[in-house]
Amino acid sequence: MGKNVTQKLIKSHLIEGRMIPGEEIGLKIDQTLTQDATGTLVMLEFEALGIPRVRTELSAQYVDHNLMQEDFKNADDHLFLRSACKKFGLWYSRPGNGVSHPVHMERFGMPGKTLLGSDSHTCAAGSLGMLAIGAGGLEVAMAMAGEPFRVNMPKILGVKLVGKLPDWVSAKDVILEMLRRYDVDGGFGKIVEYYGPGLKTLTAMDRHVIANMGAELGATTTVFPADHAVMAFLKSQGREDAFQEILADEDAEYDEYEEINLSELEPLIATPSSPGKVVPVREVAGREIYQSYIGSSANPGLRDFAIAAMVVDGKQVHDRVSFDVNPTSRQILENMMSMGILGKLIHAGARLHQAGCGGCIGMGQAPATNRISLRTVPRNFPGRSGTKEDQVYLCSPETATASALTGVITDPRTLGMEYPRFMEPETVLLNTEMLIPPTQEGELYDLEKGPNIKPLPQLQPLPETLQGLVLLKVGDDISTDEIMPAGAKVLPFRSNIPAISRFVFSQIDETYYERAMGHQQQGSFVVGGANYGQGSSREHAALGPRYLGVKMVIAKSFARIHLQNLSNFGILPLIFTNPEDWKKISQSDRLSIPNARNAIRMGNRVQVNNITKDETYETEHTLTPYQVEMVLAGSLINLVKQKGLNLAKNQS
Repeated sequence: MGKNVTQKLIKSHLIEGRMIPGEEIGLKIDQTLTQDATGTLVMLEFEALGIPRVRTELSAQYVDHNLMQEDFKNADDHLFLRSACKKFGLWYSRPGNGVSHPVHMERFGMPGKTLLGSDSHTCAAGSLGMLAIGAGGLEVAMAMAGEPFRVNMPKILGVKLVGKLPDWVSAKDVILEMLRRYDVDGGFGKIVEYYGPGLKTLTAMDRHVIANMGAELGATTTVFPADHAVMAFLKSQGREDAFQEILADEDAEYDEYEEINLSELEPLIATPSSPGKVVPVREVAGREIYQSYIGSSANPGLRDFAIAAMVVDGKQVHDRVSFDVNPTSRQILENMMSMGILGKLIHAGARLHQAGCGGCIGMGQAPATNRISLRTVPRNFPGRSGTKEDQVYLCSPETATASALTGVITDPRTLGMEYPRFMEPETVLLNTEMLIPPTQEGELYDLEKGPNIKPLPQLQPLPETLQGLVLLKVGDDISTDEIMPAGAKVLPFRSNIPAISRFVFSQIDETYYERAMGHQQQGSFVVGGANYGQGSSREHAALGPRYLGVKMVIAKSFARIHLQNLSNFGILPLIFTNPEDWKKISQSDRLSIPNARNAIRMGNRVQVNNITKDETYETEHTLTPYQVEMVLAGSLINLVKQKGLNLAKNQS
């Protein structure tokens, strides 16, 4: 039996385990990606490992999230990251150079390579025929040190694309259709691989859009073949030498199958406040909007801005609408200028922002209270925009631009104009000057730590007996943005765990921090619903609660990356064997697990006693033996230090 693209990529990097779904495997990592919202912590973790230099083929650090400099914090952290790159041997992408994912695709993406990133949308690089996975920062630090990345072998969902996209329908509508079918957790434990005749109509940047938001499906990653479209993209970037063809064998098979007829798609939109709440645009057309936002890692391509420019050319956006344009890389901005795209947008009323993540991560561009914001970004979790009472819808550039003109949600097919055509140029203006290459003399450099950079907190091993209060009970689909908010108010404290912990669960319960501090020493628990911890790879959403004393989270199910992050920092993640037991636990109940260490070491079933109600609940953990060791040790860093792991053992 032949192999699909995913199997070829995994087999060529398999260090440990067997390619059997559900079994733990270890993968050699060729490249790593970090961004400033997570990278400061990664660099502190890498420093704690005591490794003088990264051992990957290539590691790159981007400054794209925290670009607003309201005071010294972000500026200091930018200097810290620059110094860490010099000391440890990473590429450094300067502030304003652009969003990590499209810049990495432009400059470093290579078919056949593995990429591990401390950003959940690292999966965007699957558009180039890479195995690109988002993970917690500590795992990325370990990969930088030469350690394999461990993950349970996913099932492979093969999605066959047939047909051709109609006018006014684009790649964003393809991934929104997947979310309409599978919701935000339908990809859990799976890698999504696209194949079929419909691929020939999708450019590499179209595929980036689809692969990027595979994270919203809860998938491990997304994979596309490396074919003519990838070759054309790399050639346009002056990197055709990086191309190698990687196609699925003709007799390749998949664990599961899906098919999308592109010809039958229509403009789609995700309604507040989940990427999975997808409906046709026509069903919500006519609702008044305040903001229309173009850009982000989910629609980063030149065509996404060009189409918008051609739609508004010679027109003015509605006077109530804030038409926000976020170029995704400095290179794309320069090409927008040279091709006249930028002029059309600005003349039509666009508000131009610097190349970076911006409003997508709540760094400015927050919408008005309870007003509708249409965005081409990947997520619309509650409050992520920076406005607590937001109404964010996710859509294509076509829908966002049409609505900007009319002032209401508009199906772009009703504009009454011919659909503009944009052909990707064979060559583009290149900008490589703001990427600073690694140095070879790292020992000559010191880390520049400003006053906001604090040492990692010391984490104690799991105690013999777990006992404490349930300080918070939450429902289904709680995101990392609700556990640890993003935005201009919070993220500047990303390298200061005591300070950033003040914001833990603040979106849900403003009293949580004070209550948690009162139980910090004895420890406390959180009870969650299904898909707990969906969204960002932000490990602060695990480390912050851990600092406040959270020892255990019991939920109906966990999102993949957050489950790993909890394990990395010594929080015991347990799953209700009977989901109905979730209803029986109340906030402020006192729970206990006698002999907790033995309970998780000896098997995967754990009894949790409710002392307040004199009840017992059956739970289980899905931890691998390696993850169990982390939890028992109190963190992965503790485990590394205890075992004296030879981090060079995988270098050959």
